[in-house]
Amino acid sequence: MNKQKKCSTQSIMSVFYSPDYIIDGAFDTIGKAGELADLLTLDPVAGTRIVKPVSATRRDIVSVHDETYVDRVLNGHGGQFSSDDESAVSVLATTGGVLRAVETVLENGGCAGSLSSGLHHAKYDSGSGYCTFNGLVIGARQAISLGAKRVLILDLDAHCGGGTKELIGLLRDQDIDGIEQVDVSVSSFDQYHNATFAQLKIVGASDYLVTIQQSLDAIVDPGSIDLVIYNAGMDPHEKAGGLQGINTSVIRQREAMVFEWAKSFDLPIVWVLAGGYSGGSFTKRDVAALHRITVEEAARVYLNVTMIAASASD
Repeated sequence: MNKQKKCSTQSIMSVFYSPDYIIDGAFDTIGKAGELADLLTLDPVAGTRIVKPVSATRRDIVSVHDETYVDRVLNGHGGQFSSDDESAVSVLATTGGVLRAVETVLENGGCAGSLSSGLHHAKYDSGSGYCTFNGLVIGARQAISLGAKRVLILDLDAHCGGGTKELIGLLRDQDIDGIEQVDVSVSSFDQYHNATFAQLKIVGASDYLVTIQQSLDAIVDPGSIDLVIYNAGMDPHEKAGGLQGINTSVIRQREAMVFEWAKSFDLPIVWVLAGGYSGGSFTKRDVAALHRITVEEAARVYLNVTMIAASASD
């Protein structure tokens, strides 16, 4: 696909969201999408539009996950958020958001996103860490099926993406190559050993931004990448589950770094939400305001939208 990669001259960035993403009373991984959708509706980021995605199908999910496990979840037994059909509706909708964003940028170039989490802990035949189906790998697998030769999953959640690494390895065992993973974490949860296709670094607050930049700089021949899928976690933030010293300013610098790197090589990029948790006086709306920074920086870099003020305070 490299020779056909489209230039990112876009005027509108699609942001995929459906009320079906939400499970009432669910953990922040699910519930915060509605808060962010409200923020983007009340105070839109210039150049963005919210689009309701077509949900994923069973066929989409079993391209990556074990059929018995998938059927158990779809029948209301085995989801990470609920024991009834609500969980199945939600995870098919959120995965659909990732798939539709992938299809959009492969067709048109540029940048798109989904207000759903990447769910990077989900394993082949089980959920883990509040993750049911791995939308990152399902999206990457779809890109390969559509002709992409090289897909990068960039994971900046606070925790390691061990489920993503497992699933990429299993696809490679089936001779489905071309998916690689770069992972910078601040926690050892779901840690894995590095491989030729998966590079993990676990760092502290003082080394956070420089390590991300070094990891991006170390990517070989980035111009040959057909698609970047960015798992934009807010849980490294000191008030959202992360480390003291990683504040809102650091998060904004990180988002700028990622999108400017991708744009410098004219790479199509899909962003999704990842970790970021409320607690005490730090509310779910505060978490959503952090996630809004991803939308703002994506629009600034890919749409040349001028940002007037930061959306969240330290």
